[in-house]
Amino acid sequence: MDAREHTVLERLSNGLIKENPIFKLALSMCPAVAMTNTVRNGFLLGLAVLFVQVASNVTVSVFRRFIHERIRIPAYIIIIATWVSVSDMTLAAYAPGFYKEIALYVKLIVVFAIIISRLEVFASRNTVWPSFWDGMGMGLGFMFALMLVGCLREFLGAGTLWGVEILPFKPFFFWSLPPAGFFAIGLIMALFIWLERRFNAWRAKR
Repeated sequence: MDAREHTVLERLSNGLIKENPIFKLALSMCPAVAMTNTVRNGFLLGLAVLFVQVASNVTVSVFRRFIHERIRIPAYIIIIATWVSVSDMTLAAYAPGFYKEIALYVKLIVVFAIIISRLEVFASRNTVWPSFWDGMGMGLGFMFALMLVGCLREFLGAGTLWGVEILPFKPFFFWSLPPAGFFAIGLIMALFIWLERRFNAWRAKR
């Protein structure tokens, strides 16, 4: 495995598992709670975040030497807002039905902590290639988290997955309500911690 392949795998695994935005870092929790009552909503919002994260990472990495230290945060906001606008208009044009359900949260991507934090911590200090894969890893990790929470809540709350009926009844309607998002995320966080400890114990024995 060459250095480039190692960088790709490291960045992807970092976003998906080691520093998962929702389950490990607990960032941008508002959409994770509000928009995960269905898998579809989680996927669409996650897709928008993935696009904005990757595009913003690459843009900041390209122009990092031209962004003055004192104005870096306003500059990041402008860059993120530009790509959010592209994402917002694309979804409105090509998926208007779905867009109506997530429109507010697509606009709020501008202030998602996970995006700004990656620009500050990683993209502003690295070249384009690692920044691209860092954005890809964090974006996929965010999408994975939203979809996983959405799977749990949609199945338990509505008896469906992606709108397809799995059960002929609604098992626990509570899971369709916004407060259930906190419970779902907490349960999956606990599972992540348990699996991580088991994995570390297994590695220690080898």
